[in-house]
Amino acid sequence: MILLGAILVLLTVFGAPLFAVIAAGAMLGYQKEGIDLMAIAIELLGISQMPFLSAIPLFTFAGYLLSESNAPSRLVRLTNAILGWMPGGLALVALAACAFFTAFTGASGVTIIALGAILYPALKQDGYPDNFNLGLITTSGSLGLLFAPSLPLILYGVVAEISIDNLFRAGALPGLLMLILLAGYSLWVNRQYRKPLRSFSGREVAAALNDAKWELPLPVVVLGGIYSGYFAVSEAAAVTALYVLLVEVAILREIRLGDLPKVMRESMLLVGGILIVLGVSLASTNYMIDAGVPQLLLAYTTGFVSSQAGFLFLMLIFLLILGAILDIFSAIVLVVPLILPIAAQYGVNEFHLGIVFLAAMQLGYLTPPVGLNLFIASYRFEKPIMTVYSATFPFLMILLLSVILIMYWPELSLMLVPN
Repeated sequence: MILLGAILVLLTVFGAPLFAVIAAGAMLGYQKEGIDLMAIAIELLGISQMPFLSAIPLFTFAGYLLSESNAPSRLVRLTNAILGWMPGGLALVALAACAFFTAFTGASGVTIIALGAILYPALKQDGYPDNFNLGLITTSGSLGLLFAPSLPLILYGVVAEISIDNLFRAGALPGLLMLILLAGYSLWVNRQYRKPLRSFSGREVAAALNDAKWELPLPVVVLGGIYSGYFAVSEAAAVTALYVLLVEVAILREIRLGDLPKVMRESMLLVGGILIVLGVSLASTNYMIDAGVPQLLLAYTTGFVSSQAGFLFLMLIFLLILGAILDIFSAIVLVVPLILPIAAQYGVNEFHLGIVFLAAMQLGYLTPPVGLNLFIASYRFEKPIMTVYSATFPFLMILLLSVILIMYWPELSLMLVPN
């Protein structure tokens, strides 16, 4: 069995599809225990009965529609009109626009590709150093993962079986903390790299607001509807997808009817990959639970970690390593069911744990050697990967500091969560 496990690990290293490796591991485990392999099919069927599951494809489809339209340009124009007059304002525009866009697309790579083409040359034209521009855009791509209706937040809530509404609330202030720290750093390092400030123009703000009038209701619909209790998460996802579809196809006509199948295919490729990994991971997790793996991990952990602070620090190190080699969606479905019971033994609140987990995994997009955003930025901006590494390192350190603050300041995550 150990030999077969080693073979599966080697297959993963050499590029075998993750879902196939997980499924093979689950099948080997079930076969060893004498359990009918039909149990795996039952687990796959059980996914359809998960609450809030429909929110995943609906929000993803809405996000991809936005990325294919001119919404990114309108969003940049609006944030530039509001913030661009400030010293270092365009850097703040990049942070705000990317965070908003990633929250709706759920995929930081899409943000780098969609907004990078607009923001990267604009930053360069305004006199910001190229290394800073590269690091800022690469980093900003993952900032929206803690804001509703981020896909990782929804998936975490599904896997952990906790309230997604409360998870949305828990992520708001930690997400703002990350934005504020990066904004402060951006303003400080660029104090000597600025063209003369442009004056604030109320006329431009009004024009930008009018230009973006169809996108502006989106946060109100999603956040207002969910937080007020008027919409369930799945209902908010359906309303959002329908609204974006009508606006971009029927009203603004920026996406042709003939292009809809392409957008659907691209968005559902992401969703399909997540659901396949989710299904086989549930089967694998159930086997590990039956085999007592969480209990073994708990006994091992408590053997040399006696405090909650020590457990959180150990978990952070583990997640930083995990995030560098595994994407956030796979990590959620594979690891969360194993660490939940261990964290509960140390008295870690389930919503605080979720935000710490996602914030730490967010760093994985930027952690060498295989952080996904690093390679996307290298390809998109035609820069050597080592250049991208060095450009993102200061931002990575700022984000690491923010994760440590979030980890040891649980009230930040729980302040908006009802008792």
